[in-house]
Amino acid sequence: MTDNEMPDGANEPATEILVAGDRQYPVVIGRGLRDDLAPYLGAGVNKVLIVHPPTLGAAAAELRQTLVGRYEVLLAEVPDAEAAKRVEVAAFCWQVMGQADFTRSDAVIGFGGGAVTDLAGFVAATWLRGVRLVQVPTTLLGMVDAAVGGKTGINTAEGKNLVGAFYAPAAVVCDLDTLTSLSRNEILAGFAEVVKYGFIAEPEILDIIERDVDRATDPNTPEFRRLVELSIGIKARVVGQDFTEQGLREILNYGHTLGHAIEHAERYQWRHGAAVSVGMMFAAELARLSGRLSDEVADRHKRILELLTLPTTYPLGRWQTLLATMQRDKKTRGNLLRFIVLDDLARPTILAGPDQSLLFAAYQEIGE
Repeated sequence: MTDNEMPDGANEPATEILVAGDRQYPVVIGRGLRDDLAPYLGAGVNKVLIVHPPTLGAAAAELRQTLVGRYEVLLAEVPDAEAAKRVEVAAFCWQVMGQADFTRSDAVIGFGGGAVTDLAGFVAATWLRGVRLVQVPTTLLGMVDAAVGGKTGINTAEGKNLVGAFYAPAAVVCDLDTLTSLSRNEILAGFAEVVKYGFIAEPEILDIIERDVDRATDPNTPEFRRLVELSIGIKARVVGQDFTEQGLREILNYGHTLGHAIEHAERYQWRHGAAVSVGMMFAAELARLSGRLSDEVADRHKRILELLTLPTTYPLGRWQTLLATMQRDKKTRGNLLRFIVLDDLARPTILAGPDQSLLFAAYQEIGE
């Protein structure tokens, strides 16, 4: 990249957002941040394991070189996307750590997208009941969602993220330069989570996207950085108040109940953002049909998601399969299905135990 091609605001200092709570930690947003992770690893660390996908093999090797000399650094290459989130892959990481005599004073770096940071967090949380963790997300989804908040987990045959732990990292380092090499489709898929924050908490996000979708989705613009900072700020505030999802944090699952069921039905071949996009449409229709949400706000979901070329429909014939999966969702209490819905823009609430006929009617609204 030449000087003339530098991102707008390339020399802007890093932004630090603090996640409060019993284990406070910073989320740092800026450019060129991968060059010095030592301050986030802290004193006393001797060994570091970098967990990364195959697509980031060269970048992980470069990251390793920035740390060699201060630490003994090992690499653990894991499968791409949701294939990484299996107990067999976690066991491979544990094996690497065991053979290298990792102690409680050592550290794990999650270097990749949301699936990798979920896995790395789970590995760090479970090795010797907890070692230091620094998350370095390399996708938009990872930055605004998966890497922030301390949720870690792996999937099982029965569903997504059913095994996991709440485990706070020492820091989350969001280097926006890592996003400039991503495809536009990858960026847009991450925008489903950004849109979610707009609907549940911060309408400015929706306004920025609607005003100029091209600048909003370009990682080199101030608008994009503003959206990342707004999204992370919302998540930091929510998880700081409710780390273990006893109440408030559930609002972050807007669109995720059906979204996770779609991912499971599609054997994780759908991008997470695409599934959540459809899930938000379902939640909007559910709220509209139950008399909670205006036509204007419900229709705005479809308009913005389609502006981002995200899907808003799903095949009608899959309802029973999806319903069975949703009944195993983490938010379900006994046999009572629970959905995050909106009473209005930025007014999320819980709809518990909706009638089956209402659920099916909402699904028909998004069916194709």
